[in-house]
Amino acid sequence: MKFIIVSGLSGSGKTIALHALEDSGYYCIDNLPISILPDAVKALNDLGEHEMIAFGIDARSGSKEITRFEQVLRQLHDNLPSIEIELIFIMARENVLVRRYGETRRAHPLSDNGAIPLIEAIRKEKDLLDSISTLADLTIDTSVMNVHQLRRMIRERMSESDGETERLSIQVQSFGFKHGVPMDSDYVFDVRCLPNPHWEAGLRSLTGKDQEVASFLETSEMVEDMYQSIMTFLNRWIPTIADESRGYLGISIGCTGGQHRSVYMTERVAMALEKLDLGKISKRHRELGED
Repeated sequence: MKFIIVSGLSGSGKTIALHALEDSGYYCIDNLPISILPDAVKALNDLGEHEMIAFGIDARSGSKEITRFEQVLRQLHDNLPSIEIELIFIMARENVLVRRYGETRRAHPLSDNGAIPLIEAIRKEKDLLDSISTLADLTIDTSVMNVHQLRRMIRERMSESDGETERLSIQVQSFGFKHGVPMDSDYVFDVRCLPNPHWEAGLRSLTGKDQEVASFLETSEMVEDMYQSIMTFLNRWIPTIADESRGYLGISIGCTGGQHRSVYMTERVAMALEKLDLGKISKRHRELGED
């Protein structure tokens, strides 16, 4: 089992790092009391349902808990030697943290609801977490990073440690507009302008997966133009999306009923994306009830 502890200064990006780990397949728990870490890790290890686990720890744990961190970490190493443990600490410069809090207007967790000035709360937290930061296997300074760059760094780090490259998961699905656009769509392509097999004798009861429907659609230049336009767009932008931060991309292709044109186009697009090796491709035909 791989176990990662993520700690860091408030406003530096600890939550973003946890979300990036979650996107990479980690089971994540934030703000768990430090004293119960060994029992929690052992319980999860005994269950055997999660091979990759990440816990978030920060100043909200309190000074008494934080002073026990080194002892708890040693206990984890001694009692669970088979588990790979890594500590990541996220930080940023003081002036950057002040600016970020000014932009978000959120209260610092150690500001005591505004009773303590922000700069004092930041310095207090830095001192409090100093004992954790000195033990870190990886320290990330996000002072000049945006959220996408931090996510990318975390994903690349996990890929290196796992010995494989994290890939974008892409779902291509067909649907019928009369049943509503899928909520998990990032890109929606409307193919209702293409010739409709529904009005052709012998094709109405078939689907876009049948060769008769494919043959009918492939006689139309509009169909080929639509396919080429979709693929040009995806081929241009999917690599950029993968480079930024995304773990998942939903591509939805819709026609009126979700039986003929959208199914045919989904089949072609999914096959082309697999050949181009742009990510991990899954395919779904919503109105046909097929995954």
